[in-house]
Amino acid sequence: MTNERWIKAAPWLWSIGLFVVWEAAVHIFEFPVYILPAPSDIWGAIVKYWSPIWKNSLQTMFTTLLGFLLAVVGGLALGLAIGWSRAIYAGLYPLMIGFNSVPKVAVVPILVIWFGIGTVPAVITAFLIAFFPIVVNVATGLATIEPEMEDVLRALGAKKMDIMLKVGIPRSMPYFFGSLKVAITLAFVGSVISETVAANSGIGHMMLSAQSQFNVPLVWAGLFALAVLGIVMYAIMAWLEMRMTGWAHRSGNRP
Repeated sequence: MTNERWIKAAPWLWSIGLFVVWEAAVHIFEFPVYILPAPSDIWGAIVKYWSPIWKNSLQTMFTTLLGFLLAVVGGLALGLAIGWSRAIYAGLYPLMIGFNSVPKVAVVPILVIWFGIGTVPAVITAFLIAFFPIVVNVATGLATIEPEMEDVLRALGAKKMDIMLKVGIPRSMPYFFGSLKVAITLAFVGSVISETVAANSGIGHMMLSAQSQFNVPLVWAGLFALAVLGIVMYAIMAWLEMRMTGWAHRSGNRP
């Protein structure tokens, strides 16, 4: 097997090895199922509760993607605004840092008071937690324009808008698409946080209900469902990054 094939097979081999060790450890040390279920128990829960897992996964995916799309639109717009104007940067950036420092789980009860229990708080929580990385990365991309380049462009008659459109925005695109990989995983975190606090459906709500019934294998099945959704969405964002900004990556250093 060539080195490239080993690299492609490595994630699968490591995953299989992890599950084998996990299964063996549970049986050797005789962990009760309510402490640590074996992978076989979790797989049994997935098969048994496939229908509710699927339905709740769709709900979580819907709230996550909606919040993520709102974060992309808002984060890109605000990131460009912050990178465009130092006055906007000085005024808004400290406020954004302060708000981002507030745990989003503390914001969910306020959202419930405003919008009630359901989908809306989950969407807003996903938006809030995914919004900041996009803003920061887009603003950073604009801020990395070399002053010398700006001076040369101004000497050639370029206006600030020309520099932004022809240099600034293309320069920030690798940062923007790179931030999408982080933002989509954080959006899942936001959705699940809200679903565990104030929702009638979703993976977070399902896991909370299973926990109250001491159905630990179903709780772990929910975790596996979230992991699969996160990996799939991350892979899509990584593919989109390479598709749109492949020119910015060296062939030997692609993530």
